[in-house]
Amino acid sequence: MPTQKDDVYGDHISHKFNDELMELKTEFLKMGGMVEAQVENAIQALVDGDGHLAEQIRAKDKQVDKMEMDLDEEATLIIARRQPTARDLRLVISVIKMVADLERVGDEAKKIAKLAIKLSEEGQAPRGYVEVRHIGTHVLGMLHDSLDAFARLDSEQALRIMKEDKRVDEEYQAAARTLLTFMMEDTRNISRCMSVMWVLRALERVGDHACNIAENVIFMVKGEDVRHTPVEEAERVVGR
Repeated sequence: MPTQKDDVYGDHISHKFNDELMELKTEFLKMGGMVEAQVENAIQALVDGDGHLAEQIRAKDKQVDKMEMDLDEEATLIIARRQPTARDLRLVISVIKMVADLERVGDEAKKIAKLAIKLSEEGQAPRGYVEVRHIGTHVLGMLHDSLDAFARLDSEQALRIMKEDKRVDEEYQAAARTLLTFMMEDTRNISRCMSVMWVLRALERVGDHACNIAENVIFMVKGEDVRHTPVEEAERVVGR
């Protein structure tokens, strides 16, 4: 299994360039840790009916946005100063793309927090929280593992994350059918269940963004773009 010693983005003659690339990776992982915590806390705020925690998540969204802009600027400056080629350029370009995914994960966390506030104000806990916990745990694991795959340049782990995306889609569809049944049983459940449906949709999107990050890790390591390709093709690329 790949380890940190396999990190080829640190063997340049210029120590300054090495430092710049390492700083870029470090700041990206710091942002990743923040948005991961945002999603986890948003789920907790929803399930516990904790409006105060939900408000804290919404307030931190601007901090996530600033980190996105700072990382974009840092990556752009590296391109301008160093004119990187091949693997270094793949790293920098991939970080720019993955930062956008992290920012969108932060947006999804903010949506969940907003819905948590709405549902906590309504009082009665709606049906569907078991499904929220289940899918939430799944996509949080994918997000964490995608960041770990980036940190270790582990294309095999990235491939495993890509394979999980289909399972999340299936779980989302099953949860949606369950909530639809609740709404049909009692029309008074409709408003609250619809809010939970939007939460589930936000979590499904978090899984999509984790998958996007995994695809970029494969691009960094293998030099081939596996976006919009069957998983079988990604397996071929990783197996080479």
